[in-house]
Amino acid sequence: MVPVSLQDIPHEIMKELGTIHNIRFPRQGHTSDVAIMDSEQGLSVLKRTKGNPYSKWLKRESSILECLSQTSLRVPKVYQFIEYEDDSEGIQSWLHMEYLQGETIRKILTHENDSATRYHILFEFGKSLRELHSTPCPDELKSGTKWIDLMLKQAEFNLEHYKVDGTASLLEKIKNNKPDDVEQTLIHGDCTIDNFLVHEGKISGIIDWSGGAYGDPRYDVSLAIRPKPHIFQSTEDYCAFFDGYGKKIMTDEEYEYFANGLYEFF
Repeated sequence: MVPVSLQDIPHEIMKELGTIHNIRFPRQGHTSDVAIMDSEQGLSVLKRTKGNPYSKWLKRESSILECLSQTSLRVPKVYQFIEYEDDSEGIQSWLHMEYLQGETIRKILTHENDSATRYHILFEFGKSLRELHSTPCPDELKSGTKWIDLMLKQAEFNLEHYKVDGTASLLEKIKNNKPDDVEQTLIHGDCTIDNFLVHEGKISGIIDWSGGAYGDPRYDVSLAIRPKPHIFQSTEDYCAFFDGYGKKIMTDEEYEYFANGLYEFF
């Protein structure tokens, strides 16, 4: 099955792309269809969502990327964002953006056994995340309400309206056991090994920004180091990441709160 066909693509985007030479489909999650377009304009990325909440998230990602374009962070440049109602499938959103060279950390490390290479990439991962957290947050992403309170409210909504891994008892637990406040920073909001790209040994880009916010940096770090097959399964991997980040900013209890508590609702 082809996630995105030429017939699906809005004419406004087709006009921008021109002649299409090739389309390929990278590994992706379940919230959107992603295509890498090779056209007369070069390589670019096309992302489509159908229905809510996914289309809402894609619109937010487009807005966040526009905000971040004024920072030093390596994020995709937005070319076009289009949203429309489809009679048969409801709302559809399309985001056409810059293609960033590189492979995901997951793809590179899943079969990488050389300890020096693993250390270097995870060190760069930690270093890049620390730089992200040190980047001044655009005012447009700031809110008068604490990030954790917004997230708990959204978690409750998600539990009531969507299929999530969290339960009512877990939600009650994290509501009643919020971690101590820390200084909020710019955060990615879905900081996983699938969203940081590596090219020639360096972090070449950070993608999937729908969760970007002025929030708790411990959430990013917790998601970054969640164990995956062959990654963050050893002390060496954790040490490499935190050597790059510069310090460990959370306790084991705070890690559990974010990675195995709050994240279960998103």
